[in-house]
Amino acid sequence: MRVVVYPHQLDIGGSQISAIEIAAAVRDLGHEVLVFGQPGPLTDMIAAYDLEFVAAPLPRGRPSPWVMRALNRLVTERRIDVVHGYEWTAALEAYFGPHMRHRVTAVATVMSMSVAPFLPHDMPLTVGTEQIADHETRAGRRGVTVLEPPVDTALNAAGAVETADFLHAYELDPHALKVVSVSRLSATLKLEGLLAAIDAAPDLAATVPMQLIIVGDGPSRPQVEARAAKANAQAGRRIVVLTGELTDPRPAYATADICIGMGGSALRSMAFGKPLVVQGEQGFWKLLAPESVDGLLWTGWYGVGDGSGHGQSAFSAILRNLLREPDRRAQLGRYARGLVEQRFSRHGAGARQLVIYEAALASEPGRRRDWLAPAGASARGVAAYRMHSRIDRVLGRAGGDDFNVTPVAALAPSRAG
Repeated sequence: MRVVVYPHQLDIGGSQISAIEIAAAVRDLGHEVLVFGQPGPLTDMIAAYDLEFVAAPLPRGRPSPWVMRALNRLVTERRIDVVHGYEWTAALEAYFGPHMRHRVTAVATVMSMSVAPFLPHDMPLTVGTEQIADHETRAGRRGVTVLEPPVDTALNAAGAVETADFLHAYELDPHALKVVSVSRLSATLKLEGLLAAIDAAPDLAATVPMQLIIVGDGPSRPQVEARAAKANAQAGRRIVVLTGELTDPRPAYATADICIGMGGSALRSMAFGKPLVVQGEQGFWKLLAPESVDGLLWTGWYGVGDGSGHGQSAFSAILRNLLREPDRRAQLGRYARGLVEQRFSRHGAGARQLVIYEAALASEPGRRRDWLAPAGASARGVAAYRMHSRIDRVLGRAGGDDFNVTPVAALAPSRAG
């Protein structure tokens, strides 16, 4: 099988990292896999996995006719069987490009917290949580499967990286317990929880020597920096440390005594055998433990709480006990690592992805009317979305095109945990 994997971008992010890791796992099963995309920081990761990379043209609006033409040439020249787009932009370019032009099988993966409603309903769709799959199936979408973000358990493991340079570079306190967050600093999903953790840090550090280390960058960095400066001034010492974005954040995970995070970052912290406090929105914080795991699996390492005003107190209540209990931290770290090895290994994800490709190839509709109707409905939906986006920009209204703004979990609360 010849497969093109097309991440929507190659900046550092969970969806893109998953795309590359699964691509390598499918290649390792004996198939020809190449990665297509706009060059970015993760091209080094593609090279490290020894995957072939084909640079895409710079898009002018999404979906992009220029990108679709490049995909069409690629699938013709390389006789590609499957084009796999990650997130709605890449998925639509795969669908309206090679799929519509050459009838090449196109599949989509969406790791955002909800699915764009205009994604074609006949396009095989993979999502990252059971909750989102259930929501999409109830909405009438067929061919929905779940493939949770994988983790390379060899590269992400205790002892896999050195920490001395990281500790020295950021002048971290060798005597303090380290609470680590690896996160994009964006208003959507992330900012509320990060600020709550920062606000809680001075009181926590007054009772137990600790530092909160935030790894990442993004548009909300000024707000995070300002709140960190306030917390450090209140404590009278450097208890909140911002490192900026790290191409390889593994030393930060390895340094941690406790990790906080959501989605793929949560899973990578678990792979390092760290106790995990899952971050969500509206004051949600949940400690990963055997009694909470079912609910966290359902929502995909995320959740919605009772209100943003409860976030600081909820975070403090969990951390205050965990910081004082080394045996409990060690126990929860072992549990986290075991769960990743059992359920989220990269090689297991590759085998499941291959089954999805084979099913998509076997289910391609043969009659013109079978694919024209969903294509037309999708095109109309995209046109309406673009019109509303232009109106929002003209009126100065905030918007988000990654469909994390209204997560499915906010519409349908956790069923367990």
